[in-house]
Amino acid sequence: MNRTTTRGGIAANRTAGRGGARSIAWHAGSLLMLGVVLYPLVWLVGGSLKPSSEIVGSTDLIPASPVFDNYLSAAEGIARVPAWAFFVNSLIISTLTVVGVICSCSLAAYAFARLRFRGRGVMFVMMIATLLLPFHVMLIPQYIIFNNLGLVNTYVPLILPKFLAVDAFFVFLFVQFMRGIPSELDDAAKIDGAGHGRIFWNVLMPLARPAIITASIFAFIWSWNDFLGPLVYINTPGNYPLPLALRLYIDQEANSDYGAMIAMSLLSLVPVVLFFLAFQRYLVQGMATSGLKG
Repeated sequence: MNRTTTRGGIAANRTAGRGGARSIAWHAGSLLMLGVVLYPLVWLVGGSLKPSSEIVGSTDLIPASPVFDNYLSAAEGIARVPAWAFFVNSLIISTLTVVGVICSCSLAAYAFARLRFRGRGVMFVMMIATLLLPFHVMLIPQYIIFNNLGLVNTYVPLILPKFLAVDAFFVFLFVQFMRGIPSELDDAAKIDGAGHGRIFWNVLMPLARPAIITASIFAFIWSWNDFLGPLVYINTPGNYPLPLALRLYIDQEANSDYGAMIAMSLLSLVPVVLFFLAFQRYLVQGMATSGLKG
């Protein structure tokens, strides 16, 4: 009896030891990956506190004597445009992008998820197939169209497509969520005399808040960080959004102000982080209830 108890205790200790070693290894690997992910952000913070002459070639991650002149230079702006103007331009584009995506993609998703019409399946497959189409393929024809309409150097080419449900990812996101809402709610609303507009606005949209917030987060971040679109359509520095304004700090013919560029890059992350933190609790819920249901 004593031998059996002793052997059982030894086996339990070995199992506990193996479990502890695995736990330590898992946590060590997680901390290592976290360090790899956070290293660019730490370098960005450290670079914003260094003089421009010490950024390139310096081995110190965090300067011993931090300076804040880079933030003052970034706040003054560049090319005779104040820094706040770049933020306002990005905010206008990103906000209208979010509004366009939510309005147009939710309407298209309602048609695919709730209405019955001929060719619905084929149209849905064609819509999903556009996810395989690179943006660059459509760039030249779109530019020719907007140029002929005299809309180049305006925000219309960047915002108008968002009101036409061209983002198949967001349409699919809303479709998957709406398919998970019981159709009996639609039937009850129809009995009360509600039409499709009232069912969409008063029944489905309040229940689709997780999907709305998820789409808003992605649309805002993607629009805020977009560089290629403004590079093609915007020509005036006063209309530049932040990603395009950052390149003004790099001048091939004069001295480049890397410090101000890094400081501006760090400041440009603040609205995105605040937007994400405000709605992060809805992100997992929206993805779990929208993207995983067939």
